[in-house]
Amino acid sequence: MLPAVSLGFWHNFGDTAVYDNMKRLCFTAFDHGVTHFDLANNYGPAPGSAERNLGRIMKEELGAYRDELIISTKAGYEMWEGPYGNWGSRKHLLASLDQSLRRMGLEYVDIFYHHRMDPDTPLEETMEALCQAVRSGKALYVGLSNYDGPAMERACRILTELRCPFVINQNSYNIFNRNMERNGLKEASARLGKGIICFSPLAQGQLTDRYLNGIPSDSRVVTDGRFLHREQLTPEKLDCIRRLNDLAAQRGESLAQMALKWVLRDGTVTSVLIGASRPEQIMDNLKLLEGGPFSGEELALIDRTAEPFYYWK
Repeated sequence: MLPAVSLGFWHNFGDTAVYDNMKRLCFTAFDHGVTHFDLANNYGPAPGSAERNLGRIMKEELGAYRDELIISTKAGYEMWEGPYGNWGSRKHLLASLDQSLRRMGLEYVDIFYHHRMDPDTPLEETMEALCQAVRSGKALYVGLSNYDGPAMERACRILTELRCPFVINQNSYNIFNRNMERNGLKEASARLGKGIICFSPLAQGQLTDRYLNGIPSDSRVVTDGRFLHREQLTPEKLDCIRRLNDLAAQRGESLAQMALKWVLRDGTVTSVLIGASRPEQIMDNLKLLEGGPFSGEELALIDRTAEPFYYWK
């Protein structure tokens, strides 16, 4: 029962962002049916600040609507110094959840995720910790993020034995990044009846009109550079993006709207996570819910156009 579009707090909700704009983003989303806010313990900058800013918004503005909101958070990436500030130990997950709840001023989160697979901690320990989070009343459901298909299936068996409500997987997925298909997660999630929510559906802005005419001086490539690099936007890649944009225009959509709709195209993905720096971006992205489905010819054309630029991670 998640909305088809969810609002992610990965960017634009840390201490370097403008608080009044954060409020406008949340209000615009909620007023138009985006009832799911997705966070993690380390979202910022600084780590923890996105949760803290959401906590302020909840206290000052949206607290009366708590029962209409799905709020999720995660633990598993580096959050504090020492051996327990990272990965998937029972110590890390349960301590991190307590910290997240304090920052957000909440009694519980709706979904608590383990953020990434841990090569060292026994999977049983990690799943037991997620189960304890639910039994303690600090989370209603649990999810897994950045797991591949085989690891998710093993985790699912453990959580089923524990009678723990594991409901959803969160992974990167877009027209260029097909890793979720390659590693079996998409197929296994459908077979086991687990939801999927996808982040980076626009490939860090590549699947928008942002780069149709080259790299703007204020783009994320220039100002950040952690997740999208200049060398990724080769002349050949930019030509591919322009051809996808032409198809979107033929459908009466923007490239971003088409790319978001593509993620949701077959019903396997429950919800798509969008980021936004302006309320207008949320409104534009919500237009993906309008218009008709893809034809088989359109899907085949998207695949042929994008295939030389598939990447896996």
